[in-house]
Amino acid sequence: MTPAEGAGAGAAPAWVIRDLGRADLPWMAAQEVRMFGASAWSRELIQHDYLYGLTRYRGIELDGGLVGYSVYGYDGDAFHLLNLAVVPEARGRGLGRALMDDFMAEARHEGAPDAWLEVAVDNEIALALYRAYGFEDVRIRRKYYQPEGLDALVMRVQLSGYEPGF
Repeated sequence: MTPAEGAGAGAAPAWVIRDLGRADLPWMAAQEVRMFGASAWSRELIQHDYLYGLTRYRGIELDGGLVGYSVYGYDGDAFHLLNLAVVPEARGRGLGRALMDDFMAEARHEGAPDAWLEVAVDNEIALALYRAYGFEDVRIRRKYYQPEGLDALVMRVQLSGYEPGF
């Protein structure tokens, strides 16, 4: 993805989205614990999935430093957003939307018919973001997030005719 287009004519880019490298994984693992507590992805899970999974790890930089990330994959049937997070001090600047734009562009590029995700039922900010991209409620997965036992809402968007919500 290219730098933020909203930076203004001649202004320095506000953010850049790039693939995460192995050297970025400890930072991501630390942010997982910071933002998601007990239900965070472990460092071992992140490293294993990065090396052996069919996933893509993307990071968003603001002023040269990582401030968010997304993880998504395509199994040949549907695109799946596995994780999307922006550090608290960088929220409210459109970085989550930028990561969603990146995810949706890749899904369309791959020709995926659908995109799927799970989100905590009490995460109102994320729910509003996903709904703005056309995601609709499919079902509840009881006690999906462990060890808290928090329910997840499964959401889906059909990609044919997709237009950005922003």
